Amino acid sequence: MLISAPSGAGKTTLCDLLLTAQPNLTRAITCTTRPPRPGEKAGVDYHFFTADEFLKRLHAGNFLEHATVYGNSYGILKSELLGKLRAGKDVLLNVDVQGAATIREQAVNEPELKRALVTIFLTPPSVAVLAQRLKKRGADADAVIQKRLAVARQEISQWKNFDYLLVSGSKQEDLRRALAIMESEKMRSVRSVAPEN
Repeated sequence: MLISAPSGAGKTTLCDLLLTAQPNLTRAITCTTRPPRPGEKAGVDYHFFTADEFLKRLHAGNFLEHATVYGNSYGILKSELLGKLRAGKDVLLNVDVQGAATIREQAVNEPELKRALVTIFLTPPSVAVLAQRLKKRGADADAVIQKRLAVARQEISQWKNFDYLLVSGSKQEDLRRALAIMESEKMRSVRSVAPEN
């Protein structure tokens, strides 16, 4: 399952809640060139690479998707995702709108990915609510927040490219809706095996 949202919309919180609620759900750990934030651990929250390390892997074709966001590179290793899918795990992807578009494109030619891919766009009820969340987070200067809001307006317009639109309410309501999507998607005929007669 892929969850995308504008910066500050709550996708990381929702992903954390899903991982706690679903024991078979695991996340694909994203690679990044940005420095770790307080409390983040290498190999758990992200794979932290230098710009040179990231570029070498990019040129080797190791990434399923990659993008540069706010001056830092991000990407998901193909081996990370496909290895977990092949091990029978449900995999959670937490990616931006650009990454989601790239992964949808990759799924066209990758049957394993196409069969497993379910996309959700999470958005707050308004840009004003998003602005409040970004300010409350206290991680960015006002100029950076304004830049993030401008990007968010463009990202929100892409919601129609996703399988599901989840307009954020409370954390528990967002979790309930995401779990309902997960459960219904598991019952789709392309992902199910009927009992033998």
